[in-house]
Amino acid sequence: MERAVFVYTTYPSIVEAERAGRALVEQRLCACVNILPGMISHYWWQGAVERGEEVVMIIKTRSSLAGRVSTAVKETHSYTTPAILVLPIESVDRGYLDWLMAETEPATKA
Repeated sequence: MERAVFVYTTYPSIVEAERAGRALVEQRLCACVNILPGMISHYWWQGAVERGEEVVMIIKTRSSLAGRVSTAVKETHSYTTPAILVLPIESVDRGYLDWLMAETEPATKA
């Protein structure tokens, strides 16, 4: 049986995150995105420690779509090297899993 995964990424603005998240949902690459504004990041970039205000996005999808989600995020992201982490889910409510799987089926089977 296929598993659910979270794809974690960050964006520099709520506007960019919402645009990307809506596109992922509309393409049925995920069932849902959670967008969490207000994150502060400290990180190494090009030899220096940087500080940035970012928006977290958690993308809820099936494991077989994680690669396509990653590609879609990279294609539209304004960062040169966006954080894209695929996190396996240990356990999920059966009803929620059924919903997630149904909502991520290819839209072409109309």
